[in-house]
Amino acid sequence: MMKKIAPSILSADFSRLGEEIRAVEKAGADWIHIDVMDGHFVPNITIGPPVVASLRKATTLPFDVHLMIETPDKYIKAFADAGSDVITVHAEAAVHLHRTVGFIREAGAKAGVTINPATPLVTIEPILPDCDLLLLMSVNPGFGGQKFIRSSLEKIREARKLIDRIAPAVLLEVDGGVTLDNIQSIAGAGADVMVAGAAVFGSGDYTETIKVMKEKIRG
Repeated sequence: MMKKIAPSILSADFSRLGEEIRAVEKAGADWIHIDVMDGHFVPNITIGPPVVASLRKATTLPFDVHLMIETPDKYIKAFADAGSDVITVHAEAAVHLHRTVGFIREAGAKAGVTINPATPLVTIEPILPDCDLLLLMSVNPGFGGQKFIRSSLEKIREARKLIDRIAPAVLLEVDGGVTLDNIQSIAGAGADVMVAGAAVFGSGDYTETIKVMKEKIRG
């Protein structure tokens, strides 16, 4: 499978999100990563389903929607109806994770599960065969532009082994502190999808940045 770059709009210019999404699509992005924060599960507030629905008109790229929220079950259908292709929930926030994953599927989206840096992989092992995607946070969620936690590389390697052993169809995604300097190591450790926010939107040239990223992850 070709490895993918998913720019996170958390680092985009919020006054012109539609233009920013079209710009990274033109620059070669594979997915659009959308961080949804509620001010409870994480100390920040971002956007809700109406914004996702409005952005859906800007592109045909898959929307990779990461719910960093409490009680995600209440909002899954709304985000799916808004045009989310993948909906990812935190294992730490979902009280009944199998049920939540089922709700995502029933709503018509692909189901992702994510864990924070300090949460062990064993937490999601029982649910992995029921998922389409596993997202590993390589920073503590809540803010863009944070530095990659070095110990995450070993966790990515272990996750790759776990997926290959029990759920080979599951995509492994990594989110947090992905840069031009470390993206090759992250891909080499086994990640399929690299979320990059500040590294893309903070660069002067989206096309060149994504081009270099793709060269590094395929090298």
